[in-house]
Amino acid sequence: MNDKPITGEKKVFMTGNEVVAWAALAAGAEVMFGYPITPQNEIMHYWTRLAPKYGRKFLQTEDELSAGFTLIGGVLAGKKAFTATAGPGNVLMQEPMSMAEAMRIPTVAVIQQRGGPSTATVIYSQQEVNLTCFGGNGEGLRVVYSTSSHQELFDYTIKAFNTAWKYRFPTFVLADGYQAKMRESLVIYDPFEKMEMVEPEPFVGKPGTPGVDRKPAHLRNAYSVEEELYEALSKDIADYEKAVPELVEHESFNTEESELLVIAHGVVYRSAAMAVKELAEEGRKVGYFRPITLRPFPQEQLKEAARKAKQILVVESAYGQLYRLVRENLYGADIPLKTMFMPGVGITPEEVREKCVALLDGKEA
Repeated sequence: MNDKPITGEKKVFMTGNEVVAWAALAAGAEVMFGYPITPQNEIMHYWTRLAPKYGRKFLQTEDELSAGFTLIGGVLAGKKAFTATAGPGNVLMQEPMSMAEAMRIPTVAVIQQRGGPSTATVIYSQQEVNLTCFGGNGEGLRVVYSTSSHQELFDYTIKAFNTAWKYRFPTFVLADGYQAKMRESLVIYDPFEKMEMVEPEPFVGKPGTPGVDRKPAHLRNAYSVEEELYEALSKDIADYEKAVPELVEHESFNTEESELLVIAHGVVYRSAAMAVKELAEEGRKVGYFRPITLRPFPQEQLKEAARKAKQILVVESAYGQLYRLVRENLYGADIPLKTMFMPGVGITPEEVREKCVALLDGKEA
């Protein structure tokens, strides 16, 4: 078999979980660490079927806590490694992800969101935004991409490896159970033919004597003196803030003259975009703004998009997790914020349209 999993470009029809496995293979991931949990299980299943054909590895650990820490170990050894999880598994992984944040370890994790709490619906929600963006006991110095399609699942899984290894912050691809399970067409490709891929390197076990032949690594995540922790955090925060302009991504439509700005992310954005474009074609003054990076959030881009809006509608399958990000990043703007919260439930274009029409016609306060 070809030693490259993908050559050139191919049109395919896959589930989202299959897409993630193929994207990780294409990106050159060498090993996956994981533990089964719905709805991400098939990422592991497909990976274990494909990986041996290309000399890649897999380790199923005893739980997600161990998966996160073994991921860190693999990365420290210089392996391009990743994990995938959902719901309560994401909760457990916040401890190792906090360690990765503190030690600037380039971990990659794909999150297929499900409804909470632990034993609730295993299919779908957008209820892991808070957890993924700000979980753990650090400062949230991480990158979170919110995908809305299988093509984006492929593209951003690949991009996550580059982002993580370039900036040395934990990087997440935040999808959901709908994307995990449904099938749709996309184009898969060999990223090495299209872009420069950041190569991994070991943090430990490098040749030479530390302090003599090379600088010592100083890998640490514990500080005995407050001032030491403050100094380390200050440097990391400065690095993160410097990277923000290069990291933030968004998508917008028809914001120049819109009286109503609809904000949504992930798979819900698809419904919002469909409704907004339909209304815009009818001459209604409505546009949308979609944050692709939830962390860091595209603050300046949102403020510009909202500059002429008379009201904003935040649509999400959660009880205000996106809304809180929007409100924080629009601080100081005097624009009424309306909401459409449907936690744990899919949202249709028809429902978004109905809400928009009511707001545009002044029939809803």
